Amino acid sequence: MGAALAAPALLKTHRAAALEPVDVELVLAVDVSRSVDAQEQALQFAGYAAAFRDPRLAQGIAGGPVGSIAVCLFTWSDWDIQNLLVPWTRIDGPASAAGFAAAVDAAPRETFLYTSISGAIDYASRLFGQRYEGTRQVVDISGDGVNNSGRSLAETRQTALDRGIVLNGLAVLDRDPSPNAALAGLPPLDEYYRDEVIGGPGSFLMVAEGFEAFETAVRRKIIREIALAPPPGPLVERAYA
Repeated sequence: MGAALAAPALLKTHRAAALEPVDVELVLAVDVSRSVDAQEQALQFAGYAAAFRDPRLAQGIAGGPVGSIAVCLFTWSDWDIQNLLVPWTRIDGPASAAGFAAAVDAAPRETFLYTSISGAIDYASRLFGQRYEGTRQVVDISGDGVNNSGRSLAETRQTALDRGIVLNGLAVLDRDPSPNAALAGLPPLDEYYRDEVIGGPGSFLMVAEGFEAFETAVRRKIIREIALAPPPGPLVERAYA
């Protein structure tokens, strides 16, 4: 009887021990709602791929205690639409970083309807602890609109923060915003992401001034996210094309 009772605990311990240590578990969540047209979506994917080809990223990873990070990328739109395009990948140098970039380049492009930031956070939260164990768990949410699908963003955000997950944002500002947003009384997107989306120790928001600035924004953002001890920085940073 004693051995039988101990078996589940031993199994749980074995599974926990099987997780590979990394410095950071980083989830990249990419908006593919209908407000992101084909050209803008291409700029997003190209920006992520370029970030992982940047030698400064590999140098930053090498500076960690473990010397590796784990990264995955998924796209999101409606509350029930999230697609994992690049599964968890261990990155420990230029070669593995280039492999991740190639996987991003090869990932399919699709466009859906609504913008469910809450659905993206829920999905991202479930991805952690599957293969790797990082000292930090970070979700990098990029988007160009406010939550309009799924459950309460405030509730979802708080659930993630209670688990110790850090939520960072990359808000993409449309240089020609729709007048409907102002008529609906919606706050500027950068203020919305700052106040309603990001959270957790060291969290921050990167603002891309137009999709043409996305590559610069995402490169700076990821390099800051993988830092061993992210230096104190502005809550909101801005990138320009």
